[in-house]
Amino acid sequence: QVQLVESGGGLVQVGDSLRLSCAASGRSVSDHYMAWFRQAPGKERVFVAGINWRGSTIDYADSVKGRFTISRDDAKNTVYLQMNSLKSEDTAVYYCAAAAWYRRTTKTADFGSWGQGTQVTVSS
Repeated sequence: QVQLVESGGGLVQVGDSLRLSCAASGRSVSDHYMAWFRQAPGKERVFVAGINWRGSTIDYADSVKGRFTISRDDAKNTVYLQMNSLKSEDTAVYYCAAAAWYRRTTKTADFGSWGQGTQVTVSS
């Protein structure tokens, strides 16, 4: 099973940018469908962005399209989430997750590996 560790969260202001990293170990990110989720206080964990095992298919939640970019560096075995034009409603704990390589899914139940999460707070 792949182990995941997120980093890069922090406190920023509305309109700022932030890049989150998800370092994997144990298995390759290219062997999985990799995704970012987020969970705001008192709310469910929701899908943000995903990238398939080939890196050829990328999906985004409507709320982040045009602002967030998911990418992958196979040499570093790391997945990134570049977040631009941040809004206060982007405030949440962000989680990296891995699903089986054949998946293309937004459902939390389909992901077998999760990181511990990194807090992103966007202040107005």
